Amino acid sequence: MQAGRSPAPSRFRDRTDAGCYLGALLSHYAGRDDVVVLALPRGGVPVGFEVARALEIPLDVFVVRKLGVPGHEELAFGAIASGGTRILNPEVIRHLGLTGDVIDAVSERERSELTRRERLYRGERSSTELEGETVILVDDGLATGASMRAAVAAVRAQKPARIVVAVPTAAFDTCASLNAEVDELVSPLRPENFRAVSLWYDRFEQVSDSEVRTLLERAKQAGGA
Repeated sequence: MQAGRSPAPSRFRDRTDAGCYLGALLSHYAGRDDVVVLALPRGGVPVGFEVARALEIPLDVFVVRKLGVPGHEELAFGAIASGGTRILNPEVIRHLGLTGDVIDAVSERERSELTRRERLYRGERSSTELEGETVILVDDGLATGASMRAAVAAVRAQKPARIVVAVPTAAFDTCASLNAEVDELVSPLRPENFRAVSLWYDRFEQVSDSEVRTLLERAKQAGGA
């Protein structure tokens, strides 16, 4: 936490509130022409929209799909991201005895959904060029961090100058491990008894595809994406 800044709240009102708080923490990136916010849809987009608006920099989406254990989809054994990057969690795979056929089937299904969402959110607009840029990856929170790790790996392959991960809240252990993989990690609320992202928001409604498209269009009209 920066000197003179108020302590992080114990909870956020909603994603808008969380994005505004993050924007203040990231004020040292404001107005720069070499910085872009990439939000992970869907929940990260309302947060990223407020960050990009506060910093007056472009906003785009970076699609990541969690690879969920069949029958227990909230438990991730990995993730895939734009550009085809796939990250697997060998400990979860080994513990549950997931076979290669299961891993490949789930990966292919989520890859199809990733492609659909990229078309839906971006339309004919090409993805943002990241080489030499400072990339701020935003989501509404991190539990295992699998999706964000896939995003980081995919972004790094495009040779950015700097990768910043900014999330309102995250599991303490996840922050500790992810910190070594990025240039800067901003997460003001890091409870040790994390359990789930939704517990740290008063309102945590599901974000629709329509809302994602609307926010991206608003950012574009404001001179962002």
